[in-house]
Amino acid sequence: MIEYSFRPATGADASRVAALVNAAYRHYVERIGMLPRPMTDDYAEVIANQRVTVAESQGTIVGVIVLTVDDEGFLIDNVAVGTSHRGEGLGRALLEFAEAEARLMGFDSIHLYTHEKMTENLAIYSRIGYVEYDRRSQGEFSLVYMRKHLG
Repeated sequence: MIEYSFRPATGADASRVAALVNAAYRHYVERIGMLPRPMTDDYAEVIANQRVTVAESQGTIVGVIVLTVDDEGFLIDNVAVGTSHRGEGLGRALLEFAEAEARLMGFDSIHLYTHEKMTENLAIYSRIGYVEYDRRSQGEFSLVYMRKHLG
């Protein structure tokens, strides 16, 4: 089992977080015909304005989760796992971290959204208790909004 430690991201992490996110999402570009929004974010700005937590293994950032509160509640704005750490349970650990943070802040549910063509994500989120509650058109595609009630 690989050991991970979580810590808040700092401005000094911005370029490493951006590189990790770009690598994690790159395989979707051809499928969806555009850069996924997380690949276009300015991570210095995201780290300054949202709750960004990085996962490290042996001093290297291997995962990231971006959390915020919006008008619909506690939002997972982005979760990304480095390509060399996929399939090790890190994504699930990051999502469980987000759920714990939401509970600590007094929320009874957590939500996220993903591109309708990111079918692997939809399957993973469904498997761990997220339920689709809306699809919102973005012109050529829709975003799928999912919520998990925290018990």
